[in-house]
Amino acid sequence: MPKTKEQKNIIVEKLKDKLSSQKANVFLDFAGVDSKTLFKLRDELKAAKCGLEVVKKTLLKKALAFLNNRDLAKKVNDVEGQLALAFGFEDEVAPAKICRNIQKENENLRILGGVFSGQYWGKEKMLELAELPPKNELLGRLVGSLQSPIQNFACVLNGNIKGLMNVLSNIKK
Repeated sequence: MPKTKEQKNIIVEKLKDKLSSQKANVFLDFAGVDSKTLFKLRDELKAAKCGLEVVKKTLLKKALAFLNNRDLAKKVNDVEGQLALAFGFEDEVAPAKICRNIQKENENLRILGGVFSGQYWGKEKMLELAELPPKNELLGRLVGSLQSPIQNFACVLNGNIKGLMNVLSNIKK
């Protein structure tokens, strides 16, 4: 049964709210994906405080037009197949990672691109983003890189004192 104009306006308003409050999103083509996989994807996204929205391209273009994002609306025209959006409201990388993990299990789910830092990223860049280590691990690597020169300097200084103590202890004998 087709939606009324009021129902479509409500959908466009909800899309505008989600698009304005999201940090990142991933465009997905879910043609040929079974409902079990879609529900699993939705549940994993929900657990990560993300969302999944199956949208009609025309309604998405209207929502993007209201947000003055005409460049992204042009990209939506190029998308073929059924379109779903995975939104990331707290973590920018989580939707891409979760969609990539589900894509590994079901090859029918395809990542088409996405929006990250307010700019459209193509399929390749979104896949690279999905393969990044978690944020905490990257922060740990950064701290280790910053700590390493200081630790090495302290060891060098400590080595000179140990050497002096060895020489003095040998002289004392």
